[in-house]
Amino acid sequence: MTETTDPKRSIVRAESIGKRYGPVVALRDVSLRLAPGEVLGLIGDNGAGKSTLIKILTGFHQPDEGKIYINEEETVLRSVSHARELGIETVYQDLALINQLPVYLNMNLNKEKLRRPVRFLDKKAMREQATVHLADMGVRIPSVDTEVGYLSGGQRQAVAIARAVYSDARVILLDEPLAAMGAKESAIIIDLILELRQRGEVSMVMIAHNFAQILEVCDRVNLLQHGRITYDTNVDDTSIRELTDLVSAEYRGRGIRSDEPE
Repeated sequence: MTETTDPKRSIVRAESIGKRYGPVVALRDVSLRLAPGEVLGLIGDNGAGKSTLIKILTGFHQPDEGKIYINEEETVLRSVSHARELGIETVYQDLALINQLPVYLNMNLNKEKLRRPVRFLDKKAMREQATVHLADMGVRIPSVDTEVGYLSGGQRQAVAIARAVYSDARVILLDEPLAAMGAKESAIIIDLILELRQRGEVSMVMIAHNFAQILEVCDRVNLLQHGRITYDTNVDDTSIRELTDLVSAEYRGRGIRSDEPE
């Protein structure tokens, strides 16, 4: 755990969250906490409820039960825009980047700088700020003028994460940022997350299936199974073997209940 992390308080806390889609129980009595500066790994099999929980924390879905606290204040996240106003950003696998636009314009989507009084795009200012910001975060790309579509998968993911930080996010929710990446591309994102973790200026929840990566970059890990968090521990107190055994245990005689997501 980073030195800036205070386990006694939280920047985001969910208490007894429940969510149904008709007869299907996606989440039941889920409680989760994220301390300032902490990186929390969220693991679990497909259908366990991870994406549903992320969508609730980002304001995309409303929970049927439970409460959410932001900086220890009870908060109803009315929408994704509301969550962003509170400093919560999500980076999904599809990244929401526009491949035909250069990096610096992607970094400034929906917050473009304008020259006044004529109100033309101030491309020079956006280029300069994007260059400084990416360099400060250690993100290496050919140029901020490069179209995003020409970047590698790891570089695109790094730009998406950098854009979230650039938007003054205090909490970043990462939905499988390392999925379908090779070792070289994954290393770009791992290094970036480790850099952000070292700074302690932003808290992160990272969904991932690779336990080695979770143990490398996270402070703590939660296991979500059949809509419930069944395991919560510091990464120093667990191992790949233990996490593998916990996840595989449900296939050794526990079965999936008929009212829970498959």
